[in-house]
Amino acid sequence: MAGTRYTNPEFELRGFNHLALVCRDMQETVDFYTGVLGMKLVKTLEYANGGQHFFFDMGNGRDGIAFFWFPDAPEGIPGISRHQGYDDAMQRTGNSVMAQGTMHHLAFDVAPEKIDTYLVKLREKGIQVTEIVNHATSLHGGHKADWEPHRDDGDVFVRSLYFKDPNGIVLEFATWTTTFDTSDVAHQPKTAADLVAAQETVTV
Repeated sequence: MAGTRYTNPEFELRGFNHLALVCRDMQETVDFYTGVLGMKLVKTLEYANGGQHFFFDMGNGRDGIAFFWFPDAPEGIPGISRHQGYDDAMQRTGNSVMAQGTMHHLAFDVAPEKIDTYLVKLREKGIQVTEIVNHATSLHGGHKADWEPHRDDGDVFVRSLYFKDPNGIVLEFATWTTTFDTSDVAHQPKTAADLVAAQETVTV
């Protein structure tokens, strides 16, 4: 993350060992992550119940991604366990609220000088992808203007493009464009009590 290098005083965490997700079709998932995104399949496991667990090397020498395939896994539910903010053409369709404890989306860090090229490259591979979005702090008040592609009339802190894998998981290529300082931490964290109050306001 952008900013002065921080040293964790409690645990020496070197990055993600792997992020484990759940797929609906392991072959389709392998084809996408190796053929489209260029990752390397490095380990496969099969369990007595027929389930599978496959591991991919992202290529940065540190972080990995893994997928489970469960024979009895229920289908993802939009707005609960699956992101519903984009249609199949990756056009914004509504809010992106999801259930507590779920993964909203997965963002891969890319070099700032490559994100425009990667947009073209994904499309050349037949992947539906958004335009590049410039996220600016000054545009986040209404949480709508910040989604307008190429808008940069605010203090942009990250540039992003979004697409989906075969399982409907929303993926992001993102690149930081600024260095964070103490002024970037300016909001009081919401609590469970705030959630209850917000829900009561909606139902009134």
